[in-house]
Amino acid sequence: MKLSLYTYLGCLICLIFAAACKNKNEDRMSITPPIAKKYPKKLEKHGDLRIDDYYWMNDRENQEVLDYLNAENAYYAEMSKHTKDFQEELFQEMKSRIKEDDNSVPYKYNGYWYITRYQKGGEYPMYFRKKEVMDAPDELLFNCNEMAKEHEFFNLRGVTVSPDNTLASFATDTVSRRQYTIQIKDLQSGQIFDDKIENTTGSSVWANDGKTLFYTKKDPITLRADKIYRHTLGTSEAEDVLVFHEKDSTYNTFVYKTKSRKYLVIGSVSTLTSEYQILDANDPVGEFTIFSPRERGVEYGISHYNGNFFILTNKDGATNFKLMKTTDAKTSSEHWQEFILHREEVLLEDVEIFKDYYVLSERENGLNKLKVNRWDNAASYYLPFDSETYVAGASINVEFDSKMFRYYYNEMGAPYAIIDFDMETQSKTILKEQEVLGGKFDKSNYRTKRVWATARDGVQIPISMVYQKDVKFDGSSPLLQYAYGSYGSTIDPYFSSIRLSLLDRGVVFAIAHVRGGEYLGRGWYDNGKLLHKKNTFTDFVDCSKFLIAENYTSPGHLYASGGSAGGLLMAAVINMAPELYHGVIAAVPFVDVVTTMLDDSIPLTTGEYDEWGNPNEKEYYDYMKSYSPYDNVEAKKYPNLYVSTGLHDSQVQYWEPAKWVAKLRELKTDDNLLFLDTNMDAGHGGASGRFSSLKETAKEYAFILDLEGKTE
Repeated sequence: MKLSLYTYLGCLICLIFAAACKNKNEDRMSITPPIAKKYPKKLEKHGDLRIDDYYWMNDRENQEVLDYLNAENAYYAEMSKHTKDFQEELFQEMKSRIKEDDNSVPYKYNGYWYITRYQKGGEYPMYFRKKEVMDAPDELLFNCNEMAKEHEFFNLRGVTVSPDNTLASFATDTVSRRQYTIQIKDLQSGQIFDDKIENTTGSSVWANDGKTLFYTKKDPITLRADKIYRHTLGTSEAEDVLVFHEKDSTYNTFVYKTKSRKYLVIGSVSTLTSEYQILDANDPVGEFTIFSPRERGVEYGISHYNGNFFILTNKDGATNFKLMKTTDAKTSSEHWQEFILHREEVLLEDVEIFKDYYVLSERENGLNKLKVNRWDNAASYYLPFDSETYVAGASINVEFDSKMFRYYYNEMGAPYAIIDFDMETQSKTILKEQEVLGGKFDKSNYRTKRVWATARDGVQIPISMVYQKDVKFDGSSPLLQYAYGSYGSTIDPYFSSIRLSLLDRGVVFAIAHVRGGEYLGRGWYDNGKLLHKKNTFTDFVDCSKFLIAENYTSPGHLYASGGSAGGLLMAAVINMAPELYHGVIAAVPFVDVVTTMLDDSIPLTTGEYDEWGNPNEKEYYDYMKSYSPYDNVEAKKYPNLYVSTGLHDSQVQYWEPAKWVAKLRELKTDDNLLFLDTNMDAGHGGASGRFSSLKETAKEYAFILDLEGKTE
């Protein structure tokens, strides 16, 4: 019998108290899931008619929508109540490995050492500084534990100290919509000024006069970062001056200061194109000038050093980017000269500039490389890394006049280290190694490897794996396959102390480096977007088939996980090959691709056209519709599914996973689990507390381990 949405909660309460002597599976079978009402809506484009029965869920103010989400939450809670103690055990286990009273590695900037600390029992960080020397007294800048007390969600970002070290701008979000309020604090008196700037990205930058602040406003509807304002200390937001309005809806804008502290910079970026404007930081009321006009398909970023700008760009077909150089006086692209040539086999990702040295961040054959160079060409060398499953990159390097390069390094099976490298003596000092508490961790108990799967078009897809050393690869081992695969975002083989709760229970963890990321260079990204997007999905499926064929796991023990665009990946692959997976976790999944990309009032949509295509053009509409998970749900068997979302999510609106789950409930032909778990207080990133977020991970892990029959 199908219960109406309005009677569901009452019936569920009755079920909780009903006396029954049944086993777990029988109990589950007796619980009826909520069935969403259907209000058919016709959606027509390019002569194609789609019927969306659940379009009505696109209204977070509608009580019927809230009732449905609450009913799904209640259903999930009841169906998983036998794992409640196990979830708590997992949570405590993961928490116990993390040092509660932890400190960041201090870094020095403009005469002060800055440190972030966590206190025992605290969910949020505390920010301190010390003047000149590390044994100077602590100055407390912000105690986020106190600031968060009256909020279900809290996030502090964008702390920026004025050039004279007396003021700090900062921004807070207490809703999880990523709409931040900027305020200013007097660091000498502790007073917070009346200045209050709403609906910003959270980031801001001081001009060199220490009284003028530049910041980015968001469009209140689309949440696109589209305007740069100038604020003068002591005035109201109404008096702020609009400096720049990015009118092209496919671009976002931002503002920052160069590391040399000489220029304020306004950036405008879309997926494929970028443009910058510069202003002398000593002249905050001056006019910004275009660095080099935007050219469709040309991306560039700028760094300043000693009267010159260095430009990281893909200009002239440099797919994997190159480094160019020009003077302060002649910044347009016709004056750029090549400094580091383009290389087909090496992706140039970034450059870190110092007074005597510069450091290149490169990626070759998927692996991070760091190359140190002297400006006078007296030295040039790579930092040595040996593993195939590691992560290395530049850490915080804010001081320009320094011979120390700070970087991080970890292997997939061993904790990270923060290292200071003396570029002159080529000696290194390990400043901090991640502590894994609990007394049980021994990195020798884990193994890592990189293997290569052959995709259906013959391309080799790398997979990074970590597992407990005693795991047997005879097809019986549970394996969790993870991927993202969009926006050129690379998921490197990182270490996670949280993940040990899976590894220690015999679960293999594998990252599939599918096309759509940049693991194997910019071409790897280009071949996983727009009209090549399906490569991302088929790569993941082909990696799964490889892992099964090689006896790393089997369909009865293979699990898949991804979030946001990775959640789209999860939803697409279970439409394509549901028989390969026993269970799937889809976190904040982007699943209603066509409808969302046709609605330019939804946050982020117009800026996504160069990633997914513009469905107002029939070619892209047809291609999107052919893979959009919501449009391709069928009457067939699907794996066990755990789907999570946040009511206030501004990246992937909650109604996408809610509609998807409702449609799956209607059409799927199996008795497998299907859960929708909505955080009614959070957004895209989930819970905001340091440890609260672990409870969400514990739910995911309990879901997988319960399917494996592991409950301790």
